[in-house]
Amino acid sequence: MKVNVKYFASIRESVGTGSEPLQTTATTLGALRDELIARGGAHAQSLARGRAVRVALNQVMSGEDAALTEGCEVAFFPPVTGG
Repeated sequence: MKVNVKYFASIRESVGTGSEPLQTTATTLGALRDELIARGGAHAQSLARGRAVRVALNQVMSGEDAALTEGCEVAFFPPVTGG
């Protein structure tokens, strides 16, 4: 399925982009995070297990067990984001 992934604050700086469309086989937010970690490099470092990362699904804060749907928006950001 295709999802739209957004990265904010220090995660955006680390991965080098603010957003990307992504074709995924993940069915939950947690599985998507694991898929991104498996890319290695900046994604693995920024989204690593044990790091504090917040996730929103369609602009609603969600747990990693939340189900993905075709065309949904997923946002990753550190717990404190200034603006």
